[in-house]
Amino acid sequence: MAVAIRPVGPADAAECGLIIHDAFAAIADQHNFPRDFPSVEVATGVASMLIAAPGFYGVVAEEDGHILGSNFLDERSPIAGVGPITVDPAVQSRGTGRRLMEAVIDRARARKLAGIRLVQDGYHNRSLSLYTKLGFATREPLSLMQGPPLDASLSGYAVRPATTEDAGWCNALCRRVHGFERSSEVTEAIAGNTAMVIEHLGRITGYTTQIAFFGHTVGETNDDLKALIGAAPAFGGPGFLLPTRNHDVFRWCLERGLRLVKQTTLMSIGLYNEPAGAWLPSVLY
Repeated sequence: MAVAIRPVGPADAAECGLIIHDAFAAIADQHNFPRDFPSVEVATGVASMLIAAPGFYGVVAEEDGHILGSNFLDERSPIAGVGPITVDPAVQSRGTGRRLMEAVIDRARARKLAGIRLVQDGYHNRSLSLYTKLGFATREPLSLMQGPPLDASLSGYAVRPATTEDAGWCNALCRRVHGFERSSEVTEAIAGNTAMVIEHLGRITGYTTQIAFFGHTVGETNDDLKALIGAAPAFGGPGFLLPTRNHDVFRWCLERGLRLVKQTTLMSIGLYNEPAGAWLPSVLY
């Protein structure tokens, strides 16, 4: 039977989770890198979360009643984030990944979103080539960082939990740095008690939804990033992403014992403004 692309549903979570785990494990093992998803249970939990989340759209590729792969699109902001995209290792190199990517690109364009972004593993040459052929431009090398909490502070920079009253300040800061806001993510992080803000000289100069794989951070300066990283109780998931070109913060992290896990690549279609400040992306962008 021909491969069909259809919307993902709750009943697909277990099958998608298994493929997400196996696909990421296969490419990571091939290149001797740590796996992003340490177990099928963790991958299935992520799949279930994305399927249930109202701000996400997902698709699966199906043949003869069997799921071959899946892809997801974060639609919570004017810029859409892609991933994770995975194809069962047993049926790769048949064009399934291309069709899954085309499905979410078409979805973003139909919704007239300003742009689309993704983060791909730097060692995965096939995905870099595919995404480039589909129109994604390489924008930024990113370093995945991990290690024990730093318990470090900067004089004059006070880190505290974000409140609902801070959301407007956070969104305004994101607009100044990136040209758009990520208000839904900020609101969800505040409600989930993971968001933190920096107060410096009597005003908010930085925020994070979480220093973690699925969190993003925005600041006016590198000192804002350092204070937020230094105050993080842990670095959730495989770690947090740091623009490698930010030599100051990259070196600061290494000098304090954090380790580089791997290099990744930020890619985009559509609107992209060179950030006018300090920032950490999520794995979605």
